[in-house]
Amino acid sequence: MAKAKIKPLLPSLREKKRYLVYEAISRNGFNDALHVNKAILESAKELLGNIGMARAGIITMSDQWNTDMQRGIIRVNNRHVDDLKASLVFAGSIDGKEAIVRSVGASGILKKAKQKYLYTAK
Repeated sequence: MAKAKIKPLLPSLREKKRYLVYEAISRNGFNDALHVNKAILESAKELLGNIGMARAGIITMSDQWNTDMQRGIIRVNNRHVDDLKASLVFAGSIDGKEAIVRSVGASGILKKAKQKYLYTAK
């Protein structure tokens, strides 16, 4: 019996994504995005719940971290960018240190998010 080939989704039916650039402000800097991303995911889960997290499709990108500027990138569904921004407010402490996480900007293309927000001061 021949294997049936699965048709790919049309571009109009695919979920659109946005890349949100965030900045961690703290007295002590962070060497990597591991603890920052963990705090962001916990605060998003607290605000949105499990179902909301699944719908938002939040994916942290630990390899996209600028240590000098303390900025990183998170991928999210375009309909849930505001929900993610709201959850950043509740990430009050990171790895036991007081910190503020704020949104710097969002883009639909990873390359543009890196160029415009990750490596340039605003």
